Amino acid sequence: MMNKILIIDDDLDLVDAMTNLLEAKGYEINNAPDGEEGCEKAKTDTPDLILLDVMMTRKTEGFDVARSLKKDEKTKDIPIILITGIRHEMNLPFGFEPDADFLPVKAVLEKPIKPELLLNTVAEHIKK
Repeated sequence: MMNKILIIDDDLDLVDAMTNLLEAKGYEINNAPDGEEGCEKAKTDTPDLILLDVMMTRKTEGFDVARSLKKDEKTKDIPIILITGIRHEMNLPFGFEPDADFLPVKAVLEKPIKPELLLNTVAEHIKK
């Protein structure tokens, strides 16, 4: 059975690129353009991993979605990899690290993401 990945991101070009890369490695991909639809798909499709953007309809939407998914019984055990360009976009002098309360994710990847790094991080954290 193929591992299922849900991509929650509003950048269609990036979603297409990640989908092509991950499907070529045998993953089944579903996507959502925002946090609300992403949360619903996470509950109904039960993916093995979620790739989550930060800035979508709101600048901090991904942070809120990650916390919401971790609080929900149906989705709390799904590993999340945060994908973000917020540091560059907002000219922040710091990055983000996974944290059980504020940022309950397995990893944080900065855009642009090298394909090898994405594949290695997905392979390391996907729920088998």
